[in-house]
Amino acid sequence: MRDETPVLIGAGQFTYKGNPETAPTPLELLKIAADRAAADAGIDAAALADLDALAVVGFTVDAPGALSDLPFPRLKNPPASLARALGADPAYAVYSHMGGNSPQQALNILCERIAKGETQFGFACGAEFLGSLMKRLKGGHGFEGYGDEIEEEPVRIGDGRPGATPYEAAHGLDRPINIYPVFENALRARDGRSIEDHQRRLGELFAPFTKVAAQNPHAWFPVEKSVEELTTVSEKNRMIGFPYPKNLNAIMQVDQSAGVLVCSARKARELGVPEDKWVYLHGCADASDLWFPLERQNYHSSPAMRLTGQRALEMAGVTIDDIDLFDIYSCFPIAVEVGIEELGLKIDDPRGFTLTGGLPYFGGPGNNYAMHGIAEMIAALRAGRGKWGLCTANGWFLTKQSTGVYSTTPPDKPFDRQDPKIIQAKIDALPHPEITETPEGPATIEAYTVIHDRDDYRGGVVIGRDAQGRRFVAVAPKEPEILKSLETSEGVGRTGVVSRHPDGKRNLFVPD
Repeated sequence: MRDETPVLIGAGQFTYKGNPETAPTPLELLKIAADRAAADAGIDAAALADLDALAVVGFTVDAPGALSDLPFPRLKNPPASLARALGADPAYAVYSHMGGNSPQQALNILCERIAKGETQFGFACGAEFLGSLMKRLKGGHGFEGYGDEIEEEPVRIGDGRPGATPYEAAHGLDRPINIYPVFENALRARDGRSIEDHQRRLGELFAPFTKVAAQNPHAWFPVEKSVEELTTVSEKNRMIGFPYPKNLNAIMQVDQSAGVLVCSARKARELGVPEDKWVYLHGCADASDLWFPLERQNYHSSPAMRLTGQRALEMAGVTIDDIDLFDIYSCFPIAVEVGIEELGLKIDDPRGFTLTGGLPYFGGPGNNYAMHGIAEMIAALRAGRGKWGLCTANGWFLTKQSTGVYSTTPPDKPFDRQDPKIIQAKIDALPHPEITETPEGPATIEAYTVIHDRDDYRGGVVIGRDAQGRRFVAVAPKEPEILKSLETSEGVGRTGVVSRHPDGKRNLFVPD
């Protein structure tokens, strides 16, 4: 084997459910993941001082928006803070922009650097601490150890553009709990299923995820749930954004961390890591769909998922039929449905689609969920030597996609990551509808959702086409009869009239 072959040698995970007043700080969460990854590799934690590359996944609180205004001390440069805590001085230290694709993308980058001889020993990690943070803020507790004196801005990787335009954001298309249901309703309409049948399908898709979570010691909600428990609206399972009750939504208020150690084959031997612990990234790819939601060709597909999947499999030299294990990104059911369709899988594939239990049940630790999926994949492949595994990672709103194909089988060719610009150029060249921000007159619903507060309707969001075929976004009137009708009968294809909202900032669509 070539000395520059990238090798994943260890993975560490941690979930904290204790008293929020004594919860680990963000830096401590990262450090725990690092120490556990070292132990998993069978090396002393002191060896982490030799790290020459460090990639930290962006904390959710560092994303633009309301969370960035929360009053608590920050780590201004998490990679630098972690390096100091580990006693390391990495030449390459980066912090990712926001997006759940970031863990896989970071590992793709580190493996490429190792294959090129630019890095010998790297660590990719991330953490989420919203669970204890929100409780601490509510209880007025202190935040000792949350910040430090490092002021230097970190080097960022990934695409830092906002996920929605100001026009889209004004109508609510900048919130995952609003926009993922829009995709789901479009998929149901495309397939011609009744609302009742489709709800059961969602429960049948995610019930097996809860069974996996119930057996995972790192899961936030290790409880198996039935189809009915997932889909029946109740006091404990209120509707969030139609058609998703609470139990079909990712849970972000968790305290979890995970990290993966990767190095060259040469370094792995120097560290004394037994080869039965080695796992290889055989194939990978990164790309983004047409960036903003209104630019999409439709709301039931993802060219980026399809093309990154194809490229990762091609690079690995295997087909989808050769894959034994999957961890498909699962923030909401639609991410799984579109993901498996673009990979050429069926919804009842007996291989299953999760190793963790999925974001609503295992936990959705901000941008770092996929690191847990990869950690679980490493353990599963070690236990089933010679098997193949595929992980997907999704950022923003079915926007950023990263895919990895893994195995304990040693590679028979050099690691050669394709320039992401090649796939991206194909996607960027796709035709998409003309958009209007000032629609007036007759229009038709293309996709939609109904948004709920805890005790009442909040409103509705409609993506539609005007008489000229131009796409727009609007809100629906906050009238219970109209909103209820969109939840009890198919809204896609319904006609109505779109005009400027009385608030002068949004559009208003009134169904016929």
